[in-house]
Amino acid sequence: MNYTENYEGIKLDIQAVDIDISDSIQQSVRDTINKIRRHMKKIDSVDVYFKEEASHATNQKSVHMRVGIPGNDVFAQDEGDNWYELLKNVEEKLKRQLEKR
Repeated sequence: MNYTENYEGIKLDIQAVDIDISDSIQQSVRDTINKIRRHMKKIDSVDVYFKEEASHATNQKSVHMRVGIPGNDVFAQDEGDNWYELLKNVEEKLKRQLEKR
């Protein structure tokens, strides 16, 4: 599943390998962007990559997120078994990186 939208002036690109992402997860991605915007007002793009490994018993899901901002982009990823928890962890990692700027 590939999904692209213009979310409040931000190019949002969601890619999921061989899986469908529910509307509620897509809304969670938008909520994450809103929370990140509190730390960085100028965001050009957000790329989110969802992947699920069928061969691993644990940590089969991973979320990668790149936030395009002026200067160097920030990037975070996490692995686990719950999409919502992974998005929250990635959000926290991105906020810490933006606070350091």
